[in-house]
Amino acid sequence: MLRKVGMFICILCCYCTSVAQEKYEYPFQNPNLDTELRIDNLLSLMSLDEKVKALSTNPSVPRLGIKATGHVEGLHGLALGGPAQWGGKGKAPLSTTTFPQAYGLGETWDTHLLKKVANAEAFETRYTLQKYDRGSLVVRAPNADLARDPRWGRTEESYGEDPYLTGQLSVAFIKGLQGDHPDYWQTAALMKHFLANSNEDGRTYTSSNFNERLWREYYAVPFRMGVEEGGSRAYMAAYNKVNGIPAMVHPMLKEITQKEWGQNGIICTDGGAFKLLLSDHKYYPDKYKAAAATVKAGINQFLDDYTEAVYGALSNGYLTEADIDKEIRGNYRVMIKLGLLDNPNENLYSQIGKSEEKDPWETEAHKNLALEATRKSIVLLKNDKKKNLLPLNKNELEHIAVVGKRADEVLLDWYSGTPPYKITPLQGIRSKAGENIRVSYAVNNADGKAVKLAREADVAIVVVGNHPTCDAGWANCPVPSNGKESVDRQSLELEEEDLIKLIHKANPNTVVVLASSFPYSINWTQENVPAILHMAQNSQEMGSALADVLFGDYNPAGRLTQTWVQSITDLPTLMDYDIRNGRTYMYFEGNPLYSFGHGLSYSNFEYSNLNLEKPFIKEDEELEISVNIKNTGDFDGDEVIQLYVDYGEAEVSRPRKALKAFKRIFIEKGQAKTVSLKLREKDLRYWNVEEQKFVLEPGVIEIQIGKASDNIQLKKKLTIR
Repeated sequence: MLRKVGMFICILCCYCTSVAQEKYEYPFQNPNLDTELRIDNLLSLMSLDEKVKALSTNPSVPRLGIKATGHVEGLHGLALGGPAQWGGKGKAPLSTTTFPQAYGLGETWDTHLLKKVANAEAFETRYTLQKYDRGSLVVRAPNADLARDPRWGRTEESYGEDPYLTGQLSVAFIKGLQGDHPDYWQTAALMKHFLANSNEDGRTYTSSNFNERLWREYYAVPFRMGVEEGGSRAYMAAYNKVNGIPAMVHPMLKEITQKEWGQNGIICTDGGAFKLLLSDHKYYPDKYKAAAATVKAGINQFLDDYTEAVYGALSNGYLTEADIDKEIRGNYRVMIKLGLLDNPNENLYSQIGKSEEKDPWETEAHKNLALEATRKSIVLLKNDKKKNLLPLNKNELEHIAVVGKRADEVLLDWYSGTPPYKITPLQGIRSKAGENIRVSYAVNNADGKAVKLAREADVAIVVVGNHPTCDAGWANCPVPSNGKESVDRQSLELEEEDLIKLIHKANPNTVVVLASSFPYSINWTQENVPAILHMAQNSQEMGSALADVLFGDYNPAGRLTQTWVQSITDLPTLMDYDIRNGRTYMYFEGNPLYSFGHGLSYSNFEYSNLNLEKPFIKEDEELEISVNIKNTGDFDGDEVIQLYVDYGEAEVSRPRKALKAFKRIFIEKGQAKTVSLKLREKDLRYWNVEEQKFVLEPGVIEIQIGKASDNIQLKKKLTIR
């Protein structure tokens, strides 16, 4: 009897599957089938030529009705325009919401905000493709590289120098891009650039060298978190070598990211990287062996011409069709998550762009989000307590002098899109000042005008900083302190500091706004100028957000994500990738100009009652740690609570201290809140080279809660069992 029932169920299942399949021409179109079975069917139907074409960034198969997707840039907003003409050369740029550079987003220390920003970007990405047929759905973001050195030309693309902070912000951005739907992604997040890619000069042939523990505990951490915690299934291999092996053919792609972390989607080269294996790395004798090695290493999308090389590898027997089948499966796993092999009616994201009354970048919601992100990114570096110059009091001002070329610009970087509008600092200040306050402006002091205006004014605001594209051609930065992709910085000195000196001499009530993509050694300014703000470039709401902070309509709470050194001589050589030789707050031996995590407020926050859920932590545990924070100042505002761990007398060498939790929280003036942080045991482990795994060292560590890495308020011992 049981046997007959079993046979009946089997027949019924086969019948139901057959009936369901009648709706589809091919099994791979059926969303109810297992993903791997769908891909099996698809590969069985594809010709060799179609499989070779699928090794590009757009694995469409027109003959089978598959319209897949390529890549777009999206570090701080969808880029379909901008200086690099990402929307397509010869095509009119399509406006999209433009947020602060990734460096500025990092300075928010706000994972909830980054998820919102990325989700808005993802919505616009779907919208532009499905309404205007512009762009694609694989978004090259976030950049999970670590900004270990402020001379790195692409510092602007990174969230900072700390692996935990960068990892958490990357996870938030990935989740925002991909969305919360259980079956489909809104877009696919493709992290850049794996691995240890933080020098531009010589990046196409140099080797980033460091030991296995730094690989596991520092450079790879944000990427691992992006895969394991964020759910990213796409990343870009870097140009450089890692310990002598070009990253795009390194065993780490398969042995670690795939086998250990579970990365099973897209692994692409960087632009033009394939030919560099021969021309710059000189790693293979010919392009056929290079192509075979690249595919076998795990690369399934080339960003340059590869076709002839792959066919040559096939004809010479270096590569087989089965090798290609194995790798391009990852492309179609991503396409299935994007819903591109399914009926559009089955994917809610496919309806974006079909019914909206106005473009999303024209909505108040996206404009307000850009303003919120920009406000939260601004860091108050200094506000002299004796002068108490900021915030500016409108009732005490008749004349404000604004000085500096950067004051009347919103500069876009290489990975920017085209914003629907731009509000410059000068425009924002004039709007906020209103009709009763005169706002004068001078670009520079070439004719003495800037000094004259500053002398006449109640307060002078000097806006200075770098040009994100160096205002020059590719690989060219005439100003030594500027940098960008392909060019590292040759100086940390701010060339405009002499202008600051002149203005400050004319008017001691000087505010400096440093609009920059990276740190500067502004020693004289820090010593002499009463108030200094830092903000990143690029935001369409740059001027409005700055004015809100200057006049006290928003209380700044951004925090630095890098150690700002006093001198370039405080740094090891740029190609020294062993950060233990005095790099980052974890190992820096000198006195920084500004420490990692530094940032002031118009208010004051008092810390008390540090409490540990229990006095010990064991493997696979999370420990709740709470602290009371009271706003004792005169302004409502955010505070960024930072939790560091000091490993004390650990037998295994560890950083001096390391960030392990943080939270940005709003507290009204006069009010107090109990803030809870989660300390994860897995974040306390070190990489045991002999055992080839992360392990926990028993002992006693110190929990440090503070406002910055050098401003610890409370401490308590914790035992690791």
